[in-house]
Amino acid sequence: MKGRKRHIVVDVLGLVLGCYVTSANTADVKAAPAVLVWVLEQFERIVKVLADQGYCGSLGALIHRFFATPSRSVEVELSQRSTETKGFQVEPKRWIVERTWTWLENARALTRDYETLPENHEGMIYVAMIRLMLRRLTNNRRTRNSKLA
Repeated sequence: MKGRKRHIVVDVLGLVLGCYVTSANTADVKAAPAVLVWVLEQFERIVKVLADQGYCGSLGALIHRFFATPSRSVEVELSQRSTETKGFQVEPKRWIVERTWTWLENARALTRDYETLPENHEGMIYVAMIRLMLRRLTNNRRTRNSKLA
């Protein structure tokens, strides 16, 4: 998407726990605490965070400093790409996030950037995920009243 960078935190099922939209020139490592700290405060059972190489840097130290207590510790693990193989290689657990991006791209409001404010775009990401979860809860059934047709 031109001009925007979307950062999401997903669970192991690929459901969005939190998102943060920034301008495209914002570094990943600077935007990650904005969404990750909020998610870690909301969901106290999270003990491990998997991130790709774009989020390397002081993210692990920041999370450890704010969330390391005797009763809770949060581990940050960066996915490492093997240097032995060349070309495309699937990184472990990375496909969960990529699958979520694919689900979100099916939403018409997210295929083009209709929103002027990043906060509105974040809201549209949440709306698309809510719609997806509701469709799953109803077993993807669409109910139609045959009398109206």
